[in-house]
Amino acid sequence: MSLAKQVAVITGASSGIGYELAKSLARRGCPVGVLARRQDRLEALVGEIEAAGGRAALAVADVADRTQTGAAFRSLRDQLGPVDLLVANSGVGIPTLLEPMNVDDVEQMFKVNTLGVVYAMEAVLPEMLERGRGHVAAISSLAAFLAMPGESAYCASKAAVNTYMECLRMQVRHRGIHVTTICPGFIETPMTAQNKFTMPWLMKADQAAEYIAWALERKKTLYCFPWQMSLLITVAGWLPSWFVEWAVRDKAGVRPEP
Repeated sequence: MSLAKQVAVITGASSGIGYELAKSLARRGCPVGVLARRQDRLEALVGEIEAAGGRAALAVADVADRTQTGAAFRSLRDQLGPVDLLVANSGVGIPTLLEPMNVDDVEQMFKVNTLGVVYAMEAVLPEMLERGRGHVAAISSLAAFLAMPGESAYCASKAAVNTYMECLRMQVRHRGIHVTTICPGFIETPMTAQNKFTMPWLMKADQAAEYIAWALERKKTLYCFPWQMSLLITVAGWLPSWFVEWAVRDKAGVRPEP
């Protein structure tokens, strides 16, 4: 199904998946609104899209701030028109520590990864429901399906996104709104660049963007990729937690906090 002429807004568009997805959707004919905290990166992205013949607009906001997020979406609507497709992509990943506990980091992850999705939905859903059409998507993670030592908050924040999106899908099923949850594995981004362990089936961000655009075109409900990593996560979910802890700690080079 063509995305041409659908106004798409992507949060977390200043780098990684969001940056590449904005270009991918623009190539498909979408006017694209890009939202993030770093204005210079957004300006560079808009420049790339326009140089390639596309149409784009930017708005600066921290998705962890409800007021900023709402204002940014209103600005993008004024520039591009009503939003047809939302991709709530913003995300952060920080290890969960024990001694000392890094509660501030945990709080920030939930604000960005989970509440950032909610605030973005709040900005577009009322108008979509009024029009009786629209498409909302969230970029979650395969980590939503598997508890891992040292990643308590990240896994929990993404699991919350999955549950929120599934419940939302049931609420709007008969209102003309499509809901998509995207769960990638390891993608080469500034966030994963900090990982000090081997990341199986690591994928380039531009390739991941093409997979995501494909899923959006087909209005997938849940799309997990790459399939090899998805299968591994599924199998690991059947195993006892002590085995998963051993495998992650000793095989992937991850060490729980002492």
